[in-house]
Amino acid sequence: MPLMASPRSPNSKPSTAVAVAACAFDAGGQAEGAPDGRVLLQVTPAGHFAPNDGRPMDVPAWRIDDASAPEVIAAFSAEGRPAVIDYEHQTLHKEANGQPAPAAGWIHGLRWIAGRGLFAVAELTARARAAVAAGEYRYFSPVFAYDRASGAIRRVLMGALTNNPAISGMEAVNLLAAATARFTHHTNPTETSTVTLLERLLAALGLPADSTEDAALAACSAHKAQADAARAALQLAGDAKAEAVTAACASLRAQAASAAQPDPARFVPVSVVQELQTNIAALSAKQHGRDVEDVISPALADGRLLPAEETWARETSKSPAGLASLSNLLKVRQPIAALAGTQTQGKAPAAGAHGLTQDELAVAAACGLSPQDYAKGKA
Repeated sequence: MPLMASPRSPNSKPSTAVAVAACAFDAGGQAEGAPDGRVLLQVTPAGHFAPNDGRPMDVPAWRIDDASAPEVIAAFSAEGRPAVIDYEHQTLHKEANGQPAPAAGWIHGLRWIAGRGLFAVAELTARARAAVAAGEYRYFSPVFAYDRASGAIRRVLMGALTNNPAISGMEAVNLLAAATARFTHHTNPTETSTVTLLERLLAALGLPADSTEDAALAACSAHKAQADAARAALQLAGDAKAEAVTAACASLRAQAASAAQPDPARFVPVSVVQELQTNIAALSAKQHGRDVEDVISPALADGRLLPAEETWARETSKSPAGLASLSNLLKVRQPIAALAGTQTQGKAPAAGAHGLTQDELAVAAACGLSPQDYAKGKA
């Protein structure tokens, strides 16, 4: 459909932040529970949506969600009068083509169904009902204002029966959804009508515009209970504001993040500790070996420890306690001068004809005799 300028109200102020779009949806069914035979027409899907016919868009997509829908419902309720449904958007074309724009019905209210979209409670004329029943018209096309910066739906202005769908993928609820789109820049009229306190409350709570006062009170009680529970869990005063709750939550998140990452100055990886333990054990063993040699070697050299005792001494000194015991024993033993003065330090010569055993050599050394003298005495 061609682009066209939307009519402006006498009190409207220029705005470049809002545009108008029309979308067609299947109008072939009646709403369950709607009063006086009214039908429930899907105005938009939930979330982001766009036309699929390749027409240019001044935003990436249109959108409406749980947060923004109450504002759209409140804006419609603030008008204080039903919005017209015509045929093929003739209300927007009548100034250009001079043709009449008879009403096909009226939108009396809007409802938001979470996860499914925005719906209009609409009253169709007898002629429109007959046309839909006969298959002459199939799709409902709402006209809505949207934010040209974000694509967010702002107001539902009117609707039309049409046969030119272009947006696919809409959910079938009471009416199958399909859609077409045409849009043009729109000036946003200044809204001077009033909104009741209940309507404002329902919009703020995200409840349908036709909700009862009891439903609004129940929702308020639920919100208060959640807020009180959050303050109690955070150990805040009962009158703590949202800023205090937010700050407490941020502090808890920071503490959790800090606990998950230990301070490198206070903690080291297990692998580093294990490597350090291995190195210390190796150094300790090396030092212990030196300590053993420092005790045994001098004792063998000066005769405080006989060669026959060397194996026993080394086995005993393998542990620190054993080395300490051996050291204490050698402190009270007296050196043997004969062993200290020999070049072999009490060990048998490399070669000799005395024929003495190691034990005999030890006895000879203890008696201060040379192996040759001991051998002669033995003979």
